[in-house]
Amino acid sequence: MTEDKPAVVCVFCGATAGKNPVHLEAARALAYEFHKHNVQLVYGGGTSGLMGEVAKTLVSLSGPKAVHGIIPRALVKISAKNSKEAPTAAAGGKAAERVVSEALDGDEIPESEYGITTIVPDMHTRKRLMATKVMEGGPGSGFVTLAGGFGTIEEVMEMTTWNQLGIHRVGVVLLNINGYWDGLLAWVRNAVEEGFISGENGSILAEALDVKEVWPKLLEYRCSEGRLKLNWGQE
Repeated sequence: MTEDKPAVVCVFCGATAGKNPVHLEAARALAYEFHKHNVQLVYGGGTSGLMGEVAKTLVSLSGPKAVHGIIPRALVKISAKNSKEAPTAAAGGKAAERVVSEALDGDEIPESEYGITTIVPDMHTRKRLMATKVMEGGPGSGFVTLAGGFGTIEEVMEMTTWNQLGIHRVGVVLLNINGYWDGLLAWVRNAVEEGFISGENGSILAEALDVKEVWPKLLEYRCSEGRLKLNWGQE
């Protein structure tokens, strides 16, 4: 982590808005908090749902260079030129997260209301690059999770595991709006009680009940004493 750089926070969240408007409101409010504290956003590169909302709002406040989207090529759809088509999902399926009007030359989508966007070959590269951007950021850098589905929970749990393994040492915060993540937090507590996670490591995944708690929790984050002392060649 570099002291003289701005914080870089990766936000994991749904590419849909969900049924309760409180989640879209939280995405917008989080962008306002990032703007207030000069935080740069890294996210999955989509334009719909919570993902698009947090990116678009922060770009409107801080400018396109404050937002870096990273998206696998498989989730980018080419539509008819000048089409305003939005990503849509078939029932039970996964939609494209980004629609562009023409074939792209290279691995960059032109700067837009959603910031700067890099196209990568696969999901693993996406997650690794997002994590790398966070680890290059200044104090307060970390990972924040809004509401989402399978992909969101997989991403936040992988970054929690990486913290436990000593791959990174930044905060991982669940923004638990309306009790959305109560089930996951209950599972963590049960895993600690059953002896599958140590008491110290049970605190790796931090909870914020309100958007205004997120930045203080990232800035004040302290690593668990129970983390594995492994040498990954990057700390």
